[in-house]
Amino acid sequence: MISALAIIFVVAYAAIALEHPIGINKSATALLGAGLLWTVYAVVGGGGRIAVEDQLNESVASTAQIIFFLMGAMTIVEVIAAHNGFEIITSRIRTDRLSSLLWLIGLVTFFLSAVLDNLTTTIVMVALTRKLLESRVDRLLFAAMIVIAANAGGAFSPIGDVTTTMLWIGGQVTPLGIVKSTFIASALNLLVPLVWLTFELRGRRFQSLSASGDVDNAGTTAFERHLMFWMGLGILILVPVFKGVTHLPPFMGILFGLGLLWLVGEIVHRDKAPEQRQPLTLVAALTRIDMSSVVFFIGILLAVAALEHAQLLRALAAWLDHVIGRKDVIVLILGLLSAIIDNVPLVAATMGMYSLAQFPPDSFQWEFIAYCAGTGGSILIIGSAAGVAAMGLEQIHFIWYMRKIGGLALAGYLAGAIGYIAQYQLVH
Repeated sequence: MISALAIIFVVAYAAIALEHPIGINKSATALLGAGLLWTVYAVVGGGGRIAVEDQLNESVASTAQIIFFLMGAMTIVEVIAAHNGFEIITSRIRTDRLSSLLWLIGLVTFFLSAVLDNLTTTIVMVALTRKLLESRVDRLLFAAMIVIAANAGGAFSPIGDVTTTMLWIGGQVTPLGIVKSTFIASALNLLVPLVWLTFELRGRRFQSLSASGDVDNAGTTAFERHLMFWMGLGILILVPVFKGVTHLPPFMGILFGLGLLWLVGEIVHRDKAPEQRQPLTLVAALTRIDMSSVVFFIGILLAVAALEHAQLLRALAAWLDHVIGRKDVIVLILGLLSAIIDNVPLVAATMGMYSLAQFPPDSFQWEFIAYCAGTGGSILIIGSAAGVAAMGLEQIHFIWYMRKIGGLALAGYLAGAIGYIAQYQLVH
C-alpha cells in the first residue's frame, strides 16, 4: 500500500508541476490525486470503514478550517479592492524605481506576516502590487518575492506560520524564545534573494497604475475607502488576538469579521442606486475570489492528509533519523521536503518523533525545525500556503517559479540555516 500511495502522489505532483505543458488544470489533478489516495488507503489498508471515516472526517475538518480562513481573507481583500482602498497606500509611494519598490514591498511583507500570518499577508500584498504594477512580468517577480518574505516573516513569529503556532501550542517553543533565536535567520532568508533581485532590477522604472489614472474611485467617497480599508485590515490583524482571547480557531475570527464588514457595507451603501451599490457589496466580492485555487488547495491538503494517516511521512522521518543520525542535517532535509510536501504534517511527524524530555522547550531541535519548515516551502511555489495563494492570484506557472525563483529561495534558505547555526554556537 505504501508504494502505491507514494507512486500516486508522485504522479499527481508531476502532473501539477507540468500543468501547462500537458494542458490539464492543476485543480483537477489535485482532486483526482486526493480521491485516488484515499480510495487506495480505504480499500487496502485503512484499518476498517469506521477508522477511515473518522480519519477522513478529521482531515476534512482541519482542511475546512484553512479553506474557510482563506476564503474569508480573500473576500475581505476583494472588498477593499472594490472600494479602491489600496489607493491609500499606493498614493503614498513616491518612488518610481522597481528596485526601491521591491525593498519596500519585501520589508513590509516580512514584518506584516509576523503580525498577521504568511497566508493573509500574501493575499493582501499581492492584491496591493496588482494595484501598482501594470506589467505582468514585474507582478510575477514581486509575487514570488512576497511569498519568500511572507514565509520568512512567519517563521520567526509564534503566530506567523501554522507550523510555528503548532510548536508554540505544543510547548516546544516559547514566543520570546522563537523570536530571539530565529529572527536573524529569517532576515537572512529574505535578504539574500532580495539583494540578488535588486541587481536584476537596477535602473528600471515603473509608472504606478494609481498615478497614471488607470484606477478610478469606483463610485466611492474618501470616507468609504478609508472605512473599508482600515476596517478590513483591522479584522485581519485582530484575528490572532481573537484566537488568543477566545481560544477559537482563526477561521472563526475571520468569518466573524467578515460578517461585521458585510453589515457595515450594507449600511454604508444602502442609500445608493442598485447599479452603484452592487459592485461594492460583499456578495459581488464573493464572486470575484478565485475558486479554482480554493479547490486546488482542498485537493492538496486532503492528498497530504492521506499520506499522513498512512504513516508514510512518519516512516520517512524515522528512516532519516536511522540513516543520517545528525539532527541538524535531518531538519535541513525536512525543510527541503516541505517544498514538496505540506509542512504541517512534516512538523507534526517530528513532534511525534522527538519528546520534550529528550529536547526541552526552546532547544536547538525545535527552533531549527520552526525555521526550516517555515521557510523551506518557498523553494517551490506549491510548498507553502502563501505560495499556493500567490499561484492562484497571479496564475504563476510552477516551472517559471522553479526556474526563476527556486534557486534564490534555496540560497536564502541555506544562508538562514547557516546563520541560525552560527548564532546558536556563539550563544551556547
